[in-house]
Amino acid sequence: MPANRGVLLAFLASAAFSMKAIFVKLAYLHGVDAVLLLALRMAFSLPALLAAAWWSGRNSEMRLSPRDWGNIVFLGFVGYYLSSLLDFMGLAYISAGLERLILFLYPTVVVLISVYMFGKSITRRAIFAMILSYAGIGIAFLHDIEITGDQQATAIGGGLVFLCMITYAIYLVGSGQMMSRMGSTRFAGLATSVAAIACLIHFAIANPLVEAIRQPWQVYAYAAAMAGLSTILPIFLTAKAIQLVGAAKVSIVGSVGPVATIFFGWLFLGEAVSLEQMAGAAFVLGGVMLVSSKKA
Repeated sequence: MPANRGVLLAFLASAAFSMKAIFVKLAYLHGVDAVLLLALRMAFSLPALLAAAWWSGRNSEMRLSPRDWGNIVFLGFVGYYLSSLLDFMGLAYISAGLERLILFLYPTVVVLISVYMFGKSITRRAIFAMILSYAGIGIAFLHDIEITGDQQATAIGGGLVFLCMITYAIYLVGSGQMMSRMGSTRFAGLATSVAAIACLIHFAIANPLVEAIRQPWQVYAYAAAMAGLSTILPIFLTAKAIQLVGAAKVSIVGSVGPVATIFFGWLFLGEAVSLEQMAGAAFVLGGVMLVSSKKA
């Protein structure tokens, strides 16, 4: 059945994307920095992203205006390049599980941006949902501090990932109209291509090319896996899932992401799992589900 297939695709997309933080943490064990790792991820992703953008728009009669290109460049730079850079930098300080929980707060920021920019009202239910979500993050922070014993590092890493989440929320708010006009796959392909080019330019300015060549083979393997499994594959799976069951159901199924990251962190990185962390995750998931519902 199409509905069951759509749910399965959404689940696989969320699980695949959840592995991103795991690959980053594993690559960091070999001494690579955030800029180089991000550049490698984007270099491996760029050919497929450009091909997806071309394929999805090959029969389109819509001509992109200079304003359209300006929006694509801005949203790609902020929503993918800057967001990814902040995320990779934050993962050097905090656990994969906490990173994914913070990222999952993006619907709460989308609500606040909509209130500020579009004058939308905010309900008591949405306020309660946000309080619940941020209480959960507080609990998850305490878990990381207890495990690492480094309050400053946890605060720095959490702050970087929180900024990443805000830039991603800005991307989501700004991309809605563009996706409705261009199609989700075409827009995502072009926006992520902009981010990939920005990452490569950043790396070329900040690091000599010889440094990239001298990396251990494991770094290349993790970057390639991140590009294929946690970048390209989720884009296509999510687009197909939305086509089959709609964005609302895909969003609900996507709530498995933080739990999947906590599980993968325990399985591949040996990250500790505690009752506090699971309680924090439950608070965050519950709050985000409430704020994402139509009634909120």
